[in-house]
Amino acid sequence: MKLHAWFAAALLAVSAAAQAQAPIRIGAFLSVTGPAAFLGDPEQKTLELYVERLNAAGGVLGRKLELVSYDSGGDAEKARTFAKRLIEQDRVDVIVGGSTTGETMAVVPLVEAAGLPFISLAGAVVIVEPVKKWVFKTPHTDRMACDKIFVDMKARGASKVALISGSGGFDKSMRGECLKVAKNHGINIVADETYGAGDTDMTAQLTKIKNAAGVQAVLNAGFGQGPAIVTKNYKQLGIGVPLYQSHGVASKQYIQLAGDAAEGVRLPAAALLVAESLPDSDPQKKVVVSYKQAYEARFKQDVSTFGGHAYDGLMLAVEAMKNAGSTDKAKVRDALESIRGYMGTAGVVNMSAQDHMGLDLTAFRMLQVRKGDWALAK
Repeated sequence: MKLHAWFAAALLAVSAAAQAQAPIRIGAFLSVTGPAAFLGDPEQKTLELYVERLNAAGGVLGRKLELVSYDSGGDAEKARTFAKRLIEQDRVDVIVGGSTTGETMAVVPLVEAAGLPFISLAGAVVIVEPVKKWVFKTPHTDRMACDKIFVDMKARGASKVALISGSGGFDKSMRGECLKVAKNHGINIVADETYGAGDTDMTAQLTKIKNAAGVQAVLNAGFGQGPAIVTKNYKQLGIGVPLYQSHGVASKQYIQLAGDAAEGVRLPAAALLVAESLPDSDPQKKVVVSYKQAYEARFKQDVSTFGGHAYDGLMLAVEAMKNAGSTDKAKVRDALESIRGYMGTAGVVNMSAQDHMGLDLTAFRMLQVRKGDWALAK
């Protein structure tokens, strides 16, 4: 009997040791290919790079990390299928992913039902408002972008503003948020035009805006190739008022697509795009310069804020696990909600039960395209 009890205890000990050494599984579904590849490609590369670096440094809680990632191609239905697989078959400990708002919102019901921490990399405010128990996000919201842009417009003497926006989930959400908050800033929307996902010329919409009475500035709520086309058509039409874009185009790719027409365009974005230009006294400089240098050295391509969102998502998940001392999903969720003072590529994150993003307007920098590159706006 004693021998049997000893043997059972030994088996339990071996099982516990094996469990302790099992990798921590980080799930992801990202738009690595397709129309939103400019988001998903740097996100995927960032997760691969930093899982590798974390493992080289000893892992987390004494365990290695394992990245389980799928390419959703920006398709919401594929995102649902992959999220279901991550939850039920891959049995991941946390999901860091969802390049677009559409993909993210398609997955929200699944992670809520499963009780699995999910850190989205998409922009729309609807992801975290109203607060969902298991859902967090890293990028600044579209509403914050509207607020930051309108503050800048007013400071520069513009109060009559035209909107032009795309037809995607982020575009529609940002347009709606800008319409909601405009009056808070004394902004009068005097024109409101839209374009389709496949449109290759926005001259007609921009001509209406050019002819609208008293327009002092124009805001393009959108991401992908649409804003670059808008920018080119804007210059061709000789519209002489400032053009603002959203943080949805906060990568060098937008400047490359728009060419010379992008000169002078203003937008709110994370400090990552101007990392080396920050003063040494800026507490964010060390984080963004370190990430930028690591990413660009490894992949030989310009850093984007989108990869930064993935860096923040992974590091927040890791910090939550360390703080929880466990990968228990409920404990990790609670630890995520309790994170304060995390300095990431997007800014300082202070989560709470009422705020599952944790950023305020100070996390945004107003940037301007100057001589074919990003610069802090003057």
